[in-house]
Amino acid sequence: MMFFLNTTLFFKEFFLRALSLVLFFILPLVACPSWGQVVQKKQLTAADYHLWGSLEMDKIAPDEKWTSYKMSYQSGADTLFVRSTDNDKNFSFPSANQSVFTKDNYFVCTINNEIHVTDPVTGRKEITPKVGNYSYCPSLDVLILLVTDSEKTNTLIIKKPFGKILKEIHDVTYYSVSPGGHQLVYSISFNGKNSVFLTDLSKLKNSKSIINSRDFNFDTFTWQKDDKAVVFYANSAAESIESLCLFTLKNDKLFKFDPATQKGFPQGFSIINFSTDAIIISDDLQKVFFTIKAKKIPRNPEDSNVEIWNANDKWVYTQEQRHGKFDESPKVALWHPFSGNFTQITTPELPSIVLSTNHKYAVLSNPKQYEPLFDDNSIRDYFILDLKTLEKNIFLTKQSAYYLDMFVSPTGKYISYFRDNSWWIYNIAQKKHINITAKLGIPFAGKVHELKDNFAFGNPGWSLSDDEILLCDEFDIWAIKPDGSASRRLTHGREVNIQYRLDLTANRNTEKYLYNSRLLEQYDLNKELFLRAVGEDGKTGYFNWKKDIGEKPVIYADSFFDEFTYAPQKQKIFCIEQSFSLPPRLISKEKKSELKCVFQSNPQHESYYWGKNKMIYFQNSKNEKLKGILYYPANFNPNKKYPMIVSIYEVQSDDLHQYYNPSLYNESGFNVAVFTSEGYFVFLPDIKHEKGNVGPSTTDCVVSGTKKVIEIGFVDPSKIALKGHSFGGYEASFVINQTPIFATAIASGAITDLTRRFLELGVNTTRPEMWRFASGGWRLGQKTPFTNRADFDRNSPLEFIEKLQIPLLMWTGKEDLQVDSHQSMSYYLALRRLGKKSIFLQYPKEGHTLLNPINQKDLTQRVLQWFGHYLKDEKTNDWINRGTM
Repeated sequence: MMFFLNTTLFFKEFFLRALSLVLFFILPLVACPSWGQVVQKKQLTAADYHLWGSLEMDKIAPDEKWTSYKMSYQSGADTLFVRSTDNDKNFSFPSANQSVFTKDNYFVCTINNEIHVTDPVTGRKEITPKVGNYSYCPSLDVLILLVTDSEKTNTLIIKKPFGKILKEIHDVTYYSVSPGGHQLVYSISFNGKNSVFLTDLSKLKNSKSIINSRDFNFDTFTWQKDDKAVVFYANSAAESIESLCLFTLKNDKLFKFDPATQKGFPQGFSIINFSTDAIIISDDLQKVFFTIKAKKIPRNPEDSNVEIWNANDKWVYTQEQRHGKFDESPKVALWHPFSGNFTQITTPELPSIVLSTNHKYAVLSNPKQYEPLFDDNSIRDYFILDLKTLEKNIFLTKQSAYYLDMFVSPTGKYISYFRDNSWWIYNIAQKKHINITAKLGIPFAGKVHELKDNFAFGNPGWSLSDDEILLCDEFDIWAIKPDGSASRRLTHGREVNIQYRLDLTANRNTEKYLYNSRLLEQYDLNKELFLRAVGEDGKTGYFNWKKDIGEKPVIYADSFFDEFTYAPQKQKIFCIEQSFSLPPRLISKEKKSELKCVFQSNPQHESYYWGKNKMIYFQNSKNEKLKGILYYPANFNPNKKYPMIVSIYEVQSDDLHQYYNPSLYNESGFNVAVFTSEGYFVFLPDIKHEKGNVGPSTTDCVVSGTKKVIEIGFVDPSKIALKGHSFGGYEASFVINQTPIFATAIASGAITDLTRRFLELGVNTTRPEMWRFASGGWRLGQKTPFTNRADFDRNSPLEFIEKLQIPLLMWTGKEDLQVDSHQSMSYYLALRRLGKKSIFLQYPKEGHTLLNPINQKDLTQRVLQWFGHYLKDEKTNDWINRGTM
């Protein structure tokens, strides 16, 4: 009998392992399973969570017949896949990255310092080991590999994919391919001699020698964008940058900038490699911008390291140490290689720079000019420096310093800026300001960012040649002449409550910067454009826009679409689609064809009971219309009453179609898919904060939304919990003191004492937290606890703590740099003194959210246990029983 039991257990364990392997390795290879077929579903448990992974779009082959994507799992088993867009043929590349499709549709990627080249048609593979870096030049269809041999020397190999080696260059230390892909510059170190060479990749004849030295080595090659020149550093044996070298390709001329002999170079300064914009070459080759810095003077060890916090300082001590000290901070300098002239552009007085894209002007300012200020973003005066004449003039006073409130146009003719709720244009040549939106009668500012009000909806770019500026209102995109003489609304989203935007990716940062300013895109308005669309009803998708026709839907549905890629050959789009009940899938669509699923992630989803969700519409006491997301329990039975968790954080309805991988490893201890699978309703109500009354207005919205859900009839009114984290933790800790509607609550990373918060120093920002009260979450303007104490008390959870009648669980990271953990500790001590039922969890060596997987799992399990205890009467956890008796 014992043998039989052991055998049964053995086969059961074997079967589960085999099933896990199938789901983990085999199912990701399945393109799109038939979701309509009847499957015997089962209850989802924590033992199943490891089967879920996250899908990420990668590349599309030139012939559009192959695509690559990545599946990532919490175990760390990340895999890159290549799949046919026509059938189920696919290839897997575990732990691969740096991928590219070649001109002939071969797939190239790196795996553990190996370059893998695969022909997806034939399955042929080529592997090159010990590759430290590689580049692919599509215009010439060549691979450039930097290979390290057993003696730690590097060889640069230039070859065709699956073809012969075209050239080998030994003893290479650094290399760089020009933006056009036809030129290769590289440095060599051999027998104590360092050299830089240039090779034409289209000819691969003898390399051209640029410079040789036994005293210096050369690195950090930076190209002019049209391949006209390359600049690089010359470094001493001590690795300090001794000089700057510019080589122009047209006349094979080398220019050197030597600080030791350069007239006007500031004494005690040196060249530094500061950032990705450390070196910039102008289009006409007349200017080279680079970075210099004063050499640090060692501190006398006998001097005290006392911190002096002076109340008259522009910035507090910590902010000055991290972001100030303008005497010591890097400075932008300008070298004219043909004339040999040198100019230091930024100074301690004007340390911030916005460089025009034509490199003719610099916009300078001082972030501390009007400090101390206690708002979110400071104001400052802006000066324009003509880089030819060095004439400097002020053109804006007390202008917002927010980085999305001012841009230089792509050709450098204009500066757009947002001021007094309008967009303005400054014509640099004419020195003229024009308000271009005031007469339109449409608001170009509103709710854009969480916990903040009234920001500009955006200036995504310009048309070609700066002919029209493109601006956004709440719904639409406008094209307006820079002199304000004409305007046209390109889209018509306001009429149908659809917001159109030119940014096609919702969750991926594609912004480009030049020093302290974001670069704007140029759009050809005579050609078709693709727009991202988001409806007020939660639908998302992509539209095609054409002049004189307007916008037409390409794909628009009750799903969340992201990671848009356009393949022009067949006019096909690729993107990721997901919804709460549909795991992310890679789809494609040609203009006049039906949507096609290329790959479906997490096909095991269909084998489990899963919840559903829908948008709930409700009104607060002021009859303001609000939305919220209601998630139903898995395997929902309409004849039952269920417990519900209300999770709050200002506006969350935008996440209607987000899919959640079930997991115990959650940074905030909460996962919607986990709790719906455990038999809970989950409700995420939107909150409209009232200026000066954020706490009471939060209570109004949360209670109104919760009552609306109760009216539906599926929730047990006596088994409802409230939870929130960070600002949501503040909201939760306030609301539970105002209403008896909740049976229990969790408030984490919470702000509980507003007066204390007002006087705290933000460790991560280095700034006093007062700015959060002016225009941040609490919207109290310039009120302070000293002049308007009643306003602070009215919105402070601590002020109403004696009214708390329900058990409260609190948690925080002990090293939280976002919200001082003492906010939670003080609240816990007050609850303890008052004899309230509460437990406080504090995680050492953790911050605002938990990053240690051990702590993530511990917290998620405790949250499950807490809600199980108070909403399901599961009285089995001693840590709760002992703590709340």
